[in-house]
Amino acid sequence: MKKIIIVCGHYGCGKTNLSLNLAIDAAKAGEQVTLIDMDLVNPYFRSSEYGDLVKPYGIRLIQPVYANSTLDIPAISPAVSVALMGEEEGTVILDVGGDDAGATALGQFAAEISRHPYEMYYVVNHYRPLSAGSLETAELLAEIQAVSRLKATGVVNNSHLKQETTPEDIRRAFSYGEEIAEQLGLPLCFTTIPENLAEEMGNSLPGLRPVRVYVRSPWE
Repeated sequence: MKKIIIVCGHYGCGKTNLSLNLAIDAAKAGEQVTLIDMDLVNPYFRSSEYGDLVKPYGIRLIQPVYANSTLDIPAISPAVSVALMGEEEGTVILDVGGDDAGATALGQFAAEISRHPYEMYYVVNHYRPLSAGSLETAELLAEIQAVSRLKATGVVNNSHLKQETTPEDIRRAFSYGEEIAEQLGLPLCFTTIPENLAEEMGNSLPGLRPVRVYVRSPWE
């Protein structure tokens, strides 16, 4: 059976890095994986930039039509419909653009997605501007759900500071993830931590999921 995972949230919350980790982990587990870059708004920090990373894992990457070109024209590849409507088994991960503007493109595929079991992760990051408070975070999800015509199924607490993260940063933001999930009436699926902290933190908090930091700023 096809499994669909949608990754959405605020600009800069770490959606692309999480999408890459989910795709690679699924591929390592022996699943057939398709990663779809649905970000038509921001030409930077999106899955299309990481084709060389995912290719060795056998992950199929579907990019916007003019991604990695000199043209800045938002256009969705016809391959997206094929991947969502086809009957092939495997996991399809959609890396959605930030906020409601980025999620608008998702709405045209709502009917196809709803035909299959899907997870829609709402990614939150306490350390990013405009998403530190529970009120604005809840309002943003409502806007994303309205334009995408899909409902979030869970919250992912992605409150870390990439390679600069300390265990205290994770502990400080853990209650934030619980608060957001409770306010939205959704389960807290997991809390991410950079993989270099996995051994040190162990099982000190429930639901910790190590991730590798693939997405870096140009100056890093």
